[in-house]
Amino acid sequence: MLRDEAVRHLQNLVRINTTNPPGNETAAAQYLDGALRAEGYTPLMLESAPGRGDLIARFRGDGSLPPLLLFGHTDVVPAEPEHWTHPPFGGELADGFVWGRGVLDMKAMVTMELMTMLLLARHQARLKRDVIFAATADEEYEGKYGLGWLVREHPDLIRAEWGLSEFGGYSMTVGGRRIYPCQTAEKGVCWLKLIARGKPGHGAVPHDDNAVSKLTRTVDRVAHTRLPLHITPVASRYIRGVARAMGGWQRIALLGLLSPITHDWALRQLETRHQEQARPLAALFHNTATPTQLTAGNAPNVIPSTAEAILDGRLLPGFNRDSFLAELRPLLGPEIAFEVIEYGGPLEMPIDTPLFEAMTAGLRRHDPDAVVLPCMLAGATDAKFAAKLGIKSYGFSPLKLEPGEPFGELIHGHDERVSVNALGFGVQVLYEVVRDFCQ
Repeated sequence: MLRDEAVRHLQNLVRINTTNPPGNETAAAQYLDGALRAEGYTPLMLESAPGRGDLIARFRGDGSLPPLLLFGHTDVVPAEPEHWTHPPFGGELADGFVWGRGVLDMKAMVTMELMTMLLLARHQARLKRDVIFAATADEEYEGKYGLGWLVREHPDLIRAEWGLSEFGGYSMTVGGRRIYPCQTAEKGVCWLKLIARGKPGHGAVPHDDNAVSKLTRTVDRVAHTRLPLHITPVASRYIRGVARAMGGWQRIALLGLLSPITHDWALRQLETRHQEQARPLAALFHNTATPTQLTAGNAPNVIPSTAEAILDGRLLPGFNRDSFLAELRPLLGPEIAFEVIEYGGPLEMPIDTPLFEAMTAGLRRHDPDAVVLPCMLAGATDAKFAAKLGIKSYGFSPLKLEPGEPFGELIHGHDERVSVNALGFGVQVLYEVVRDFCQ
């Protein structure tokens, strides 16, 4: 049974500890290599650094159309085992779920991609496009050892017209209906280092020219000030689609998000009643800057001359580095210097494409009542690297979740898990979407 085979592969991948840092993705690449070779593939495995393995396999079409790239990362974020019901690297099957760090982000999708490649070979599919599978390292940390490295050093191995990867395609139950947000856009990244300078001195003699005080005032202001409202087409379409499935005050509040006059009121209503669900919604309408790191001083009795903070800035489609900084700069004030330490622009894909149509058709074939909507990811994925090769990528990790089945709160959280039924659904849908799009 395909579902059971997928469960086995996922369990085995989870049991390979690829916590990044250090990564150890070569071990995962070797496992995938063995599974693919058993079906007649001759994958290529490359290491960008010791232990940082990237695997590439290709199913050959007739070449009359450009390739489709299936890409996914095998590294995972750290786990805190003492807070887990089942060991994070045990890959245990319990209560109808596979448990483990990285199951949702994103070893389940890597498993679906692997199964798609295996099924293409078993059915000897006759395709017009090559299908390339890239399982890569280092998405969770810096990206320089994974897809970013392949784009820079070996672009011809993964060059494609279209791509499918993580986030999007999973269901959420709204007003009794299943909605499948499929990712067509993601926010850009602009990380800043803030630098406050002041007069050094003895901690026993306070003064007003204190770098730490200057920095903390600025950080507090940034953390508690919402940047201006911007209603993008992808956010508007998504919210209108969700609102159609809702009733009562939820529909009114959701539609209220789309007007500058009622936006703040609507967001307050949603935050008051459904705080966890409202927070991601706010990020769809605003550029954000989140303080994530603070550094100052080297002794408890010394006032340092400098203090530094890191801001994680995220940009909506339509913004670039300069326009984002123009919004943020008034919050920093004249006492704070800053430098951009990482930048990548936002991405946005059209929805009137054959691939999006294939995604929609695939979901509705297995869930006829599915409502398929384009959506935007508040974070960023390896699609930013694929875009450098002109690859048009969607986030499509199809999972049919039961009402109340946890998802978003488990990503990078405790007790990360995926149901075997959702995984089985995803394997079938992804394979058929790839097959149909490439025929």
